[in-house]
Amino acid sequence: MKKVLLIEDDVSLRENTAELLELSGYEVLMASNGKVGVTHAKTEMPDVIVCDIMMPEMDGYAVLKELSVDDKTKFIPFIFLSAKTERADVRMGMDLGADDYLTKPFEEEELLSAIQSRLARTELLSRMAASTSKDIPEVEDQMSTLNELKNFFDDYGAIENFSKGVEIFREGDRSNTIYLILKGVVKCNKMDEDGKELITSLNKADEFLGFTSFADNTLHRETATAVEDTEVAGISKSQLKDILQNNQNVSIELMELLTDNITDIKEQLLQMAYSSVRKKTAQTLLQFSEILNKDPKGPIRISRSDLANVAGIATESLIRTLSGFKREGLIDIEGRNIRITDLDALEHVV
Repeated sequence: MKKVLLIEDDVSLRENTAELLELSGYEVLMASNGKVGVTHAKTEMPDVIVCDIMMPEMDGYAVLKELSVDDKTKFIPFIFLSAKTERADVRMGMDLGADDYLTKPFEEEELLSAIQSRLARTELLSRMAASTSKDIPEVEDQMSTLNELKNFFDDYGAIENFSKGVEIFREGDRSNTIYLILKGVVKCNKMDEDGKELITSLNKADEFLGFTSFADNTLHRETATAVEDTEVAGISKSQLKDILQNNQNVSIELMELLTDNITDIKEQLLQMAYSSVRKKTAQTLLQFSEILNKDPKGPIRISRSDLANVAGIATESLIRTLSGFKREGLIDIEGRNIRITDLDALEHVV
């Protein structure tokens, strides 16, 4: 039976939530304030912590800070539960390392789903750590190229499958794993202060995913979502660091790859800043075509909002531009599918 620590100063809410969790099959520990909660966390080692923010003695932020610097408790999934709904409060909680943030009043299923997903992810990461802790010094010593590093991911990484639309990791999640995409397409995105999505990159098979910092337990700064059914192989940052320290040539090739990625991102930003709406739309279509299809004239099945977010334009503007391209004979539109019919003309749109 999984153990949940509930830290909440409101007696009625605490008891009602505890009853809900107990009826759902969890063992529940209760704390009426942050100080008691910290003590319970360190002595009882719960599987997940649900914690209010505004409390006497010690608020939720202070609880998370104290538990995050303790090696025994820093990896326990932590869910904030609070009436504070301003984006700045949410951002502060996630920046401190919270795994999720629920606002009062909450639906029962919402809380249970948050707990279940965090427990499942912890279990998955534990399995991944076990599967990537094999003693394979000979493989590491023989590695000399980036392709051999990718083969290492394929041979020894923990394999995960994600259906279309499922998040691989979320902005604010702890980042301790690097992935290689084995098949499928993944989009990375961030949300601005107004809640608008900006797609920062599109990643296809044979590309790496999840680079933030080589320091353990840093936070992802973007969300990665499967655009189509996707399979990835993941290894821990610590194991990748060992490989790179022992293989200088692989380190150099990886640095060159990451440098190229930065250059591509700069070009995308320049395009978003200075190109016309027509050129942005054309270049985004070409970019999606390259990633989603081997045939440049094959159908592109992608949402209009995703296209607009990559191009950095309003969805309405993109739809009008696509209609113009269709009238000009540059593309054909069949439902959600877009097919490039005049590749050369589209490449030279200004």
